[in-house]
Order: sequence, then C-alpha cells, then structure tokens
Amino acid sequence: MDLSNFMVHVKLSDIIASTGVIILLAAFLLNLYKKLPSHSRWYSGMNFVGAGLCGLSSYMISFYPFVVLEGIWALFALYSFIVPRGTSESQVK
Repeated sequence: MDLSNFMVHVKLSDIIASTGVIILLAAFLLNLYKKLPSHSRWYSGMNFVGAGLCGLSSYMISFYPFVVLEGIWALFALYSFIVPRGTSESQVK
C-alpha cells in the first residue's frame, strides 16, 4: 500500500485522536521520567488539550462513553491548570 492510498483512508477523527493520544502519552512519559512534575501547569495543560482532542474525536465517531471519560478528564485538567495543586481556592483569589 502506497502512502497516497493510505491517506485516503485516514479520517480527520483519526488524526485528531492520534494527536490527542500523543500529547497525553508525552505528558505521562515526561512525568514518569521526572522531566515534568504532575503539579506543573504544562502537565495540566497537556492533559487538558490531549483529553479535549480525544473527546472531540470520540464525539465525531459517536462513541459517547469516551466523550464522557475524556470530557471529565479535560475538566479536571482544566481545574488543576486554573487552581494549581497545593493551593486552596481562597489562596488563589
């Protein structure tokens, strides 16, 4: 199978999902190898974007259990981006 034939079969949802998974795995591996702490805004941001992309691609293919899973993941990641761990909401205001 040549590349042009392969690209005809790749859907936009596959590209979005693959991008989201790469971002999530990169954050996980960077954290695992102690290059990116789990309390950093970069880690939370990568989780938010990655989960958001995976949720969007799941919506595009009508796979709603993963829309819920990735949506919740994205919301928690967004919350930890806005309110960093180790601080309470009263300390942020």
